[in-house]
Amino acid sequence: MLINMNDIFCKIGSIGIIPVVKLSSAELAYDLGKALLKGSIPVAEITFRTDAAEESIRILSKEFSDLLVGAGTVTTTEQVKKAKAAGASFIVTPGLNPKVVAFCQEVGIPIIPGVNTPSLVEEALEMGLEVLKFFPAEASGGVKTLKALDGPYEGKASFIPTGGVNTKNLAEYLACSNVFAVGGSWMVPSEAVEACDFKTVERLCHEARLLSLGFDLLHVGINGSNAEESLANAKLLSEMFGMPAKEGDSSIFVGTIFEIIKSKGRGTNGHIALSTLSVERALAWLSTFGIHPIKETIKQEKGKITLAYLDKEVMGFSLHLSKK
Repeated sequence: MLINMNDIFCKIGSIGIIPVVKLSSAELAYDLGKALLKGSIPVAEITFRTDAAEESIRILSKEFSDLLVGAGTVTTTEQVKKAKAAGASFIVTPGLNPKVVAFCQEVGIPIIPGVNTPSLVEEALEMGLEVLKFFPAEASGGVKTLKALDGPYEGKASFIPTGGVNTKNLAEYLACSNVFAVGGSWMVPSEAVEACDFKTVERLCHEARLLSLGFDLLHVGINGSNAEESLANAKLLSEMFGMPAKEGDSSIFVGTIFEIIKSKGRGTNGHIALSTLSVERALAWLSTFGIHPIKETIKQEKGKITLAYLDKEVMGFSLHLSKK
């Protein structure tokens, strides 16, 4: 089986979340796969912490072509062999084992090893690895440590924090510029999986995916017919709501909520601006609705998209995304 490493990492990055799953029985795998896909998180890390891991990976890989299946808690080359033969597309290890890394590179399967110190990061980089598991995340200093690592290794290493990541700190982790994705098990709780309560798994996955995007309303842009009309309406809104008006070359902002355009801009009536933790991940999510960016509107900074208008109007308003 040939594995395109770039495609694997691109897909993981576009999803932003890796559910870490411990299965006591391979009989649970099929329903788990359906729940993950319905919950909009088409990736899973099946941990080698039970005897059911190998067969679970085989079932998920065979039955769900749209699901990216990886093997986690891999500590030996023998487990790598079993995982790859079962159809795993990537390997995740709790630590940095040079023997396991070398074997994965030899057989051509992507590996995401665990690191939590600068020395381990440098050792991984020396091995040609760029996407690394930051583990155990919270116990290793969490967001503070990740921000400290960003200085010396900016642009060289990206991290997938795992261990203590949950709904309360998910957004904070994903806001770090060097975080590639996060790993966790809160959206696939063992008690729900064991009870075959896959509706709960589906709901938690969907909530986690949306939470990872962090959508917030920035402002509403309203198209005016001409500068005079726009100035008059901006003044009225300013007086009505006690918000300061600030005039620019092409528009007037009233507080941070309203942008009055001096002439007809994008959208029949105007635009709605939304912020997100990652424009790239947001675009991947919106593509499932058949919505895509307008190419000429895309702006980038340091290789990441900072702004993009969408090819969809809602009630006469165009939509645009901005990175938080």
